[in-house]
This record gives sequence, C-alpha cells and structure tokens, in this order.
Amino acid sequence: MHMWIALLLATGAGLSTAIGSVLGLFVKRTSPRFIGFTLGFSAGVMILVSFVELLAGAIRTEGVGFLGAHMAFFVGMGGYYLIDLLIPHDYIAQHDHPKDTYGLADGQLPPALQRTGLLVALGIAIHNFPEGMATFVGGLEDFNLGLAIAVAIAIHNIPEGLAISVPVYVATGSRKKAFLWSFLSGVSEIVGAALAAAILMPILSERLMGFVLAAVGGIMVAISVDELIPVAKAFDTEHSPMLGVICGMMVMVLSLWMLR
Repeated sequence: MHMWIALLLATGAGLSTAIGSVLGLFVKRTSPRFIGFTLGFSAGVMILVSFVELLAGAIRTEGVGFLGAHMAFFVGMGGYYLIDLLIPHDYIAQHDHPKDTYGLADGQLPPALQRTGLLVALGIAIHNFPEGMATFVGGLEDFNLGLAIAVAIAIHNIPEGLAISVPVYVATGSRKKAFLWSFLSGVSEIVGAALAAAILMPILSERLMGFVLAAVGGIMVAISVDELIPVAKAFDTEHSPMLGVICGMMVMVLSLWMLR
C-alpha cells in the first residue's frame, strides 16, 4: 500500500509540468517576482527537509551512522552533478535569455530558443528522473515527508513546463505539440519513481533505506543549489528568491513540528 501511495505522490509531482505548459500557452504575463519567490520557496523546503529529516534520519539508522550517511549524501550530490554535466539544460530567463521573454510580452522568442525547444524538453525530462526517485523514496519512508517533497518538486516543475511549452509553441504554432512535450517531460519523473520501486522493493531493508534517504537528500540539495536558486535569481534579482527560501524553510519547520 505504501508503495502505491509513494508512486501516486511522484505522479502528481511529475504531471505538474502540465500546469506550466498551460500557463505558457494561455497566460500573457506572469510576474517574475512571483516565480522567483515560488522557486526560492521550493528550494527552502527541499534544503530543510534534506538536512533535518533525510540526512538526520539516515544518521540515526542502525548500520549507517554519521560517516555512512554523509558518504551516501555526497554520492547523491555527485550523481546529480554528473547528470547535469553530461546533459545540461536551460530555462527561459536563465543565462543570457532576457527575463521579459517569460511573460510572452509580444509573443516572440529569440530564434535560438525556438530551435532548441525540443532539446530543452529532453534535458529537463532526463533531469526529472532523480526527482521522481526522491519523491518515491520519501513517500515510502513516510507519507508526510513524501508529500512535502512532492509539493516542493511540483512547485518548481511549473516553470519547467513553461520552459518547454513556450519555445515549442512558438517554433511549431501547435498548442497540442507544446503541451505534449511538456507533459512527456513530467512523465519521466513517474518513470524514475517506477524504476526506484522496481530496484528497491525486492531488496529493501532498514539499513538500505537509510543510505537511500541520505542519497536523496544529497540529490535535493544539489537541485536546490544548482538549479532552483540560480533560476529564481534569474527571474528576480531583488529579494523575493531569498524571501521564498526563508518562507519555505519556516513553513516546513512548522509542518514538521505540527506532525510530530
């Protein structure tokens, strides 16, 4: 029963890319400040959960301990780094993409961005694999933990869906194709969760779960530091991303305290 609930959480988080896709196709202007805040909020939730729940829980697990948990944590970070190194991807508003393209102010995007729409979709889809695994493992350990991870990932999947749908739509003129590519990138998160289930369930033990939870914590910290916070700052260079991080951590602390 726990496995199916964990898979359901991963499914919900993955398919949230569809929300970003719809926003990209039908919303004419979205506030960069709001996006910066929500991405910062997601990063705050994920960072706090990683250190306070995942890594700390792994340290307390018999047979894992302080050193073993931290080794697994860095393996998780290193694994995500390798994925990012081998298969990089961009968001709109990241690097040299001007921020106002996000709002579709005049319906036009730079030609280079139009041509790379499908490559962005592929890159994001591959990056979504470890996120699906993280949501599944968190849900398998504890429903409330899995829900917190799923919500945080869902929040940052919305700009991912947007980053895919806008260039594909501008390049092809087809809302159907734009939505489909965005949707499929989210499906890869479900595939990642299913893969984690297939590998872990037959051999799962308390000790193995401790190592896996620590590795998942490393993955989520890497996602937050390498992806969420830089993209949040690209959308809004003012203070809303940092405010989002603080609020995300505070909300997560409050929810964890209330659930104890």
